[in-house]
Amino acid sequence: MIVVSCEQRSAEWYAARLGKLTGSVAADMLATIKSGEAAARRDLRVRLVVERLTNRSQEDAYINAAMQHGIDCEPAARMAYEVETGDVVMESGFLQHDTLPAGCSIDGYVGDYERIVSFKCPKSATHLRYLRAGTMPSDYVPQMLMELWISGAQVYDFVSYDPRFPEPLQMFRVRQARNESAIAEFAAKALAFLEEVERELEAVQTITKLAPQLAAAASMTIHAPLSLEPVL
Repeated sequence: MIVVSCEQRSAEWYAARLGKLTGSVAADMLATIKSGEAAARRDLRVRLVVERLTNRSQEDAYINAAMQHGIDCEPAARMAYEVETGDVVMESGFLQHDTLPAGCSIDGYVGDYERIVSFKCPKSATHLRYLRAGTMPSDYVPQMLMELWISGAQVYDFVSYDPRFPEPLQMFRVRQARNESAIAEFAAKALAFLEEVERELEAVQTITKLAPQLAAAASMTIHAPLSLEPVL
């Protein structure tokens, strides 16, 4: 694992993520439908190819009100977690795979990346749903697997925080232990997807290299003199 020191949503952060499979889109990578390829998976593959070709980020930097609320509340969620657990949560930069174009941005970690903590400050209705279910939300399982795979952490704490609730209900926390078989299965799918991205990139680059030759051939065909000899 390589740690790239940068603040989330900074220019350095976007540059570190360029053309890479990241935790925030892990669910898109795993998306499936009954037949063919899911649109989310296809769009992600195309986006990564475009980023590598243009060296420009294609991520949507738009932040709506709900997203801004989550950003603003994260420090309070971190503090509430530290008070409840007695552990200090360290912030981290972008975590990059040693050899593959893949990485993730974690919200925090405890120890020497032994435990990852993911903070979510969602809408109140969503927070209530988490409280009632009492389990790891399935929507975030792909991101969790990605972060465990990249970091090598042994434990994952998912935290949902909403200060608008009565104090005993403001924080929901669920802990997941590392599951080697689930992570290995995820890693195999990630590797297969990245190979698809690489093949598509190579195909486009091959077309680019052949473009002058194809243009020259087309020009010769267009300007070749017509034969006036009769066809027998």
